[in-house]
Amino acid sequence: MRNAAFEILYKDYYVRVFGLCRRLLNSSEMAEDAAQEAFMRAYRSFGKYDTEQPFWQWIASIANHHCIDLLRQQNRTGALFGDEAAELEQLADVDAPVLSKLISVQEAGFLNKAVANLSAKYRVPLVLAYFNQFSYEEIAQELKISRNHVGILLLRAKQRLRADLVSDTGEARK
Repeated sequence: MRNAAFEILYKDYYVRVFGLCRRLLNSSEMAEDAAQEAFMRAYRSFGKYDTEQPFWQWIASIANHHCIDLLRQQNRTGALFGDEAAELEQLADVDAPVLSKLISVQEAGFLNKAVANLSAKYRVPLVLAYFNQFSYEEIAQELKISRNHVGILLLRAKQRLRADLVSDTGEARK
């Protein structure tokens, strides 16, 4: 019975988990392995799953943890998310509007490419916030950084996205 229930959940959620992993890791090959590992971890601890909670939140949390661990392993030489004070200093140097024109961008291809081009430092919090709909507190807990640092990283990510999506004339791509 447990195997059949899990198989149904696997079929229903694999594509979403793979998409989450691909966005976090910025690699389809790594995402395949990470999604499989997330489901293996979920299967091993399926008895602990609280059926009162949505399955997506549970499996996404497992996938998030695994992908972030993989990113941290890749970046052992330095902190993945940097220093909050340094981020604030960089933020103070920028006086451009943050995201006003990004909302009007209708072609998801440009946005997906821009998100994929972000470094993990900015892509991971952005994906957690907008793909997983995590709160700042949840992102802070997940990444082991302060809530304010989350806000700074998200703002910088949005600024970088906007810069990538704005053409040479200063108008958003249409």
